[in-house]
Amino acid sequence: MDQLLGPFCSFGYSVDLNTFCHFCVEVLLLFVIVWLLLHKSYHISESDKLTPKEIDELIAEWQPQRLTPLVDPAHPALRRPIVEGKLDKYVVIGKREYLNFGTMNFLGLACHPSVEEAAISAVRRLGVGTCGPRAFYGTMDVHLQLEDRLAKFMGTEEAALYSYGMCTVASAIPAYCKRGDVIFCDRGVHFAIQKGLQASRSRIEFFAHNDTADLERLLMIQAEKDRLNPKKARVTRRFIIVEGIYLYYGDICPLPELLRLKWKYKVRIFIDESVSFGVLGRTGRGVVEYFNANIDEVDMISSSLEHANGSAGGFTCGRSFVIGHQRLSASGYCFSASLPSPLTAGALRGLEIMIEDPERLSRLRRNSCIFHKAMQNMYVFLCFCCSLNRFKVDGVAGSPLFHLRVPPGQDDERLLDTLIEKAMNEGILLTKMSMLKDQEWFYVPESVKISLSSEHTMEEIERLLIVIDSVDKA
Repeated sequence: MDQLLGPFCSFGYSVDLNTFCHFCVEVLLLFVIVWLLLHKSYHISESDKLTPKEIDELIAEWQPQRLTPLVDPAHPALRRPIVEGKLDKYVVIGKREYLNFGTMNFLGLACHPSVEEAAISAVRRLGVGTCGPRAFYGTMDVHLQLEDRLAKFMGTEEAALYSYGMCTVASAIPAYCKRGDVIFCDRGVHFAIQKGLQASRSRIEFFAHNDTADLERLLMIQAEKDRLNPKKARVTRRFIIVEGIYLYYGDICPLPELLRLKWKYKVRIFIDESVSFGVLGRTGRGVVEYFNANIDEVDMISSSLEHANGSAGGFTCGRSFVIGHQRLSASGYCFSASLPSPLTAGALRGLEIMIEDPERLSRLRRNSCIFHKAMQNMYVFLCFCCSLNRFKVDGVAGSPLFHLRVPPGQDDERLLDTLIEKAMNEGILLTKMSMLKDQEWFYVPESVKISLSSEHTMEEIERLLIVIDSVDKA
């Protein structure tokens, strides 16, 4: 009998022991809680009060830690020119007038009297802002009018208006490209596209700048992966993302070859026309018109309204189902306050001027070709006669944006600063290309940005060429 009850007796003893241990722990915790409730964390001593004299001495001795480090009075950032007034063809800096080659006001619309009057009228009629996103009390009639005019101008079914140029493409990319998708992107794309790629969480495959052979190599590798894993291939979407005119290089994407690869490898193509909108093509419709391609072959086009149009914000255009999806899923459209009415009205009037006055585009194209040809002739002459080539020119005829860079092996920053300083002495404003170097995915050489405008004359372009030549020969 004892043998049969032995295990049960051991079990009962174990249960009693565990119960006793739990009881002791609970009692201990109860004492700790009571002690914490009754015990003061510290005692205030009335005898430790400081006298007013001691308080004043402590305040006088206290030295706060600097929020920012000391800056050298000779730091270049403290000597940057500050423009007073409008960013027009001529700008005022320190009571002196300078010829402006630094602002991307390609068609001279930023300070056009008609655009300014449209903005003023919108302020009087609609106020200065909407204080809400488009889907939440943020839509006004001017927004709908501008979207309709942009869609008709670009030859697409629909357009969506954004309130900030940089957020346009940075929001549109992650609205479509998700985790598991593959994006084939040019290495030379600008910062806003890089942020869109980062937000998409897609797999990014970069091809060499404007190198369609390298792009096809990557597409062939992806096609082989799809062949080996057809189940995954059915849910993997593939995109090509390029710029019409590259902001960092001033050259034009090879659209016909890109469209050939699009159909051959069954990929979608997005084009950012922030620089090329209002610039390329017979009527300024961008790189698609420039190459006489079919707009329906491009899945989505995005652009800023802050360059040729001379206003603010941006837009995307394409088929209705593409744009409709953005209105529900693009963060820059859904969660940002809509474009203020004066800027919207100004952009609308600027678009009308682009359509009504095609001569502006003709003058811009002429200035671009003249500058490009002059630079090419200048450096052919210098290389042949003097073995000089201190500057390298990035940009093509037809593009209003050029970059002056220094070949590897030279002190590029010093030489570029010398060019800017020499130009300032001659009454010409030049600027460096602004970049966040530590956040760029690829190295982009420093450059002096040359932004041509339809308002520049032959004589003014010649003044700039003389300055560049003098620094190159120095």
